[in-house]
Amino acid sequence: MDYWKSKVLPKMKTVFAKSASKKDASAAELVKAFNESKDGINGEFEEKKADLQPKVVEIYESATAAVKVLIKEKKGSSWIKKNSAGVTKLIQDLANIDFPGAKQVSEGIAKVGPALLSGPLFATFDKVTTLLPGSDETSMEAPAAAEKEAAAAEEKKEGASEEKEGATEEKKEEVETQVAVAEEAVPVAAEPAKEEAAAPSEPEPAKAQEETPKA
Repeated sequence: MDYWKSKVLPKMKTVFAKSASKKDASAAELVKAFNESKDGINGEFEEKKADLQPKVVEIYESATAAVKVLIKEKKGSSWIKKNSAGVTKLIQDLANIDFPGAKQVSEGIAKVGPALLSGPLFATFDKVTTLLPGSDETSMEAPAAAEKEAAAAEEKKEGASEEKEGATEEKKEEVETQVAVAEEAVPVAAEPAKEEAAAPSEPEPAKAQEETPKA
């Protein structure tokens, strides 16, 4: 027992430490290489995403529930390690359809495992989520269309209001014109009436003729 503690365990710890250190160094190199190729990966993704979308949706739907959560919520390296088999399969499926960057990540997973490649994995997941139904890019189109329709409705409403105001103003002017015409017509009608009222004073000379014979 003493020999095991004093000789074997220290050697095993040394071997595991060297192996872990070597793996960490390899993972760091893989992450660095991935980051350096991001511009090319992004450009290729923009060119291919229309063709890739239906394939990516199919791959996503076939993934386990835990991997789906990981893709959308990016839980961290411990979650990746816990679901390493599902993550490895997902990346391999993406590599099979030539998803930009997936082949590089898949090769890295084969060397150091998925847990040490959280950066490249999450960068890949970000692209995957943009191709899924209900993603931010897709959902932004609906509010934009709704905003456009609301603006058109408001413009139409303002146009109708202006048209109504114009019609009201026109009607008001028409009424004012009719009132003015009526006011001008009243004095003209009054004059003949005044002349007719003065007419009964003319029979006076006839009265004077009747009184003359008496003299």
